[in-house]
Amino acid sequence: MATVTKIASSRTLKQLLSELKHISSNEGSASLAAKYISDQYRRFETTEQQHCRAKEELQFTADTYRCYLESVRKLKELNDVYRGKGERSIRDTADMVGFKLPHDPK
Repeated sequence: MATVTKIASSRTLKQLLSELKHISSNEGSASLAAKYISDQYRRFETTEQQHCRAKEELQFTADTYRCYLESVRKLKELNDVYRGKGERSIRDTADMVGFKLPHDPK
């Protein structure tokens, strides 16, 4: 059971650090956040014989924060794609919503 928890914990840590890397291109403080998070994971690391409530709280907080960062990144991507860019042509609008225009008769 402890190895399953450790695997889930390391997977969450990797995903969290990955989300921070996406941010790091825009802000320099992401590396400080990554160092802090890694230090916290090491601080609350447990062995198979120990049961640490703070570790469970850390896991929950890390998973919540990872989900938040992932959602913010996806929101930014959606805003970049669908945000109003002024007037669009009929073809651009049809392509954006998945419609096909009838061919013009020649």
